[in-house]
Amino acid sequence: MFFYEYLFVRTSLFWLLVNGVLGVLFYLDPGLLGSWRSVHVHAGVVGFFMNMVFGVAYWMMPRPGQIKQPGLEALTYWTLNLGLLLRGVLEPLSASRGQSDLLNAGLLLSALLQLFAMIVFVYAMSRRVVTNEMLWRMRKLREEQKKR
Repeated sequence: MFFYEYLFVRTSLFWLLVNGVLGVLFYLDPGLLGSWRSVHVHAGVVGFFMNMVFGVAYWMMPRPGQIKQPGLEALTYWTLNLGLLLRGVLEPLSASRGQSDLLNAGLLLSALLQLFAMIVFVYAMSRRVVTNEMLWRMRKLREEQKKR
């Protein structure tokens, strides 16, 4: 497992804990639910689930063609988690202090960062998912390049 694949999986476990702690806090103090519900949902869906899926997919998918894209992995990791962290900070502020243009702009930036991470991931995976025929062509091309 390479560095960013490891980070994706470890970070997903962190967000799982955040999700669980928030769930217990909601049970103990239902008043927190309003301002922290979105953070709870995003910690579970984006934080845990998407980080785990992205990390495992980046780890498992290069196997047949040995395709590695460390730059795309890093870009996906940082934009996804920066967007998620930004949302985790700004969403409760927005609920407690009311909406402002600055908070709304921050929340929009958060959403755009997460969307960008998804687009990068889809692009990277589209390059990695290959058929047997494509693998044979890649192998033949590598062998030809070694002969030169």
